[in-house]
Amino acid sequence: MNLEEKIRTIKDFPKEGIEFKDITTLLKDPEAYQATIQKFVERYQDQEIDVVVGIEARGFLVGAPLALELGKSFVPARKEGKLPAEVVRAEYDLEYGSNILEIHKDALEEGQKVLIIDDLLATGGTVKATADLIQEIGGEIVELAFLLELGFLGGRDQLVDYDIYSIIIED
Repeated sequence: MNLEEKIRTIKDFPKEGIEFKDITTLLKDPEAYQATIQKFVERYQDQEIDVVVGIEARGFLVGAPLALELGKSFVPARKEGKLPAEVVRAEYDLEYGSNILEIHKDALEEGQKVLIIDDLLATGGTVKATADLIQEIGGEIVELAFLLELGFLGGRDQLVDYDIYSIIIED
């Protein structure tokens, strides 16, 4: 199955000049969605991972089902003000602005092995902020995983200290 064909592009969203990659068209196709999760399962089923961290919000859509399939914990990295307990936070730049991510201070135990997952790797700011938070609370990052990578935006250049896996890479 060609998963790339299941992702549509919306021009000028969320602002003029941005070509937004919309995975809702993949999610509404049960076979494509299952194939996506299965590709991640095949990659990670034999790796030493304790926790899957999904980045708000679309990272939850691939991270939570993957964690269940692997029998691992799932931890959300959320936008500012969404988590109820004590948090650590990081500010980061987006392709079209800036934002703040938070994670519960007690989300991980020292030394736990973490897979960070999101739907898209663009410039790398969001996942770099998440990786910084994971390391701040004592997690060890196994890999960064994405459904789609926009290689032409150079996100990998921001993440040279990490192993990266992307199912689809657009150059």
